[in-house]
Amino acid sequence: MARLIDGKKIAAQIKEEVKGEVEELLAQGRKICLAVVQVGEDPASSVYVRNKQRACEYVGIKSVLKKLPDETKEEELLAVIKDMNQDDGIQGILVQLPLPAHIEEDKVIRAISPEKDVDGFHPENVGRLCIGEKGFLPCTPAGVIKLLKYSGIEIEGKECVVVGRSNIVGKPMSLLLLRENGTVTVVHSRTKNLQEITKRADILIVAMGKPMFITAEYVKEGAAVIDVGIHRKEDGHLCGDVDFESVKETAAYITPVPGGVGPMTIAMLMRNCVLAAE
Repeated sequence: MARLIDGKKIAAQIKEEVKGEVEELLAQGRKICLAVVQVGEDPASSVYVRNKQRACEYVGIKSVLKKLPDETKEEELLAVIKDMNQDDGIQGILVQLPLPAHIEEDKVIRAISPEKDVDGFHPENVGRLCIGEKGFLPCTPAGVIKLLKYSGIEIEGKECVVVGRSNIVGKPMSLLLLRENGTVTVVHSRTKNLQEITKRADILIVAMGKPMFITAEYVKEGAAVIDVGIHRKEDGHLCGDVDFESVKETAAYITPVPGGVGPMTIAMLMRNCVLAAE
């Protein structure tokens, strides 16, 4: 029976650490302000934005929310970002994704100053991650590394398999595991013998966007399984990309959904805000 990795508890510890760092910075007369831009009224986005604002309030970071209507033109959004880039009172900028279909996400991500890109999505920060330079790390993969470390799970020398190759999770996740001296394989929708490869993993990180796809047959006995997915089932309950009930009997460690990776993403965003202020 797997040991549960409690993301809520670990995220709370990190937020306490960040709170102390924020107090020190404010005592030195430093400013810490996160500007969040939300375009439209997507219900899930509104929940995420609210959670980010609450976390800011808890750790002592000022947050400002700029809400724009669905019909906002791309150039109007880019103008808002330009103003925020030039505002010395703002240290971090976050544009809540997804954006309406008529706005090009890549263009918006590139418009944010790399020094204020607390999501870690700007190509300059991605490049820094690739070559091992200091920069903003994408919050979800950075949160996964913290989950493993705080749970006492050794990464060095371990066989690590990442399921999914997105720019937001899969690719940066593989780079962070390499940085920790893991032996990394990335599998995706075109991979042959998927089950054979995932079954080799000492650490299996699943970010594929398919509800409850990974069952016990895909998991090595005694593996650590980190589920990055989140979906709402027909009965209203949340689930991940991993079939929790099946896999918990095989794995040694497993994250729940909700309460696993999600809280860590916000905790790492707070850490990035401190880095931006520094």
